[in-house]
Amino acid sequence: MRTLVVTGTGTDVGKTVVTAAIAALAPSVTVVKPAQTGVAPGEPADLAEVVRRAGPHVRTLELVRYPDPLSPEAAARRTGAPTLTCDEVVTAVRSCETDVVLVEGAGGLLVRFSPDGLTLADVAAALDAPVLVVTSAGLGTLNTTALTLEALATRGLACAGLVLGCWPAAPDLAARSNVADLRAMAPLLGAVPEGARGDARDWLAPVLGGTFDADRFAAQW
Repeated sequence: MRTLVVTGTGTDVGKTVVTAAIAALAPSVTVVKPAQTGVAPGEPADLAEVVRRAGPHVRTLELVRYPDPLSPEAAARRTGAPTLTCDEVVTAVRSCETDVVLVEGAGGLLVRFSPDGLTLADVAAALDAPVLVVTSAGLGTLNTTALTLEALATRGLACAGLVLGCWPAAPDLAARSNVADLRAMAPLLGAVPEGARGDARDWLAPVLGGTFDADRFAAQW
């Protein structure tokens, strides 16, 4: 079983869309969402969006859900709900029987799941799994991406690479310039077009099941 942890440089950078794209290209895959926040019980959430985009072959597993749109730890604290332990997440991931398991975080790498400081970085370390970083294209991304990569390196975690979660239809100067700078930080493994319409193979590099060519992409800008 191959496990890949998917994190982002912040909220709303396209983690779920990227996770769905990877899942769409894997014939045997489970997507695990350790903690879902901001969605009421019974309402469709990130995993429903993954299945909608990737197809019914995708298995999903959500461990806990909190209705408030906060970090998992803060959302649990507001309602007095139990929080996750690292062992619970690791056991759930290792129980998956598919060839590929994608673990999608909530927010960024160091968002807290519990009062004892559990983060997605701790989960990745316990699973000995590489971390794919989904980042934005525009102004400000260089700092948040560098901080995330530094946090991974400090903890001895492997970075699988970067994926641009939403590449603008009409990229501005900052976005175009950022392509070279981001590639200098880590391998660029994909770029999801704004609106995320088309074949996911075009968006992701061969290591993720697609045909995306970072050199060819960068040469356009």
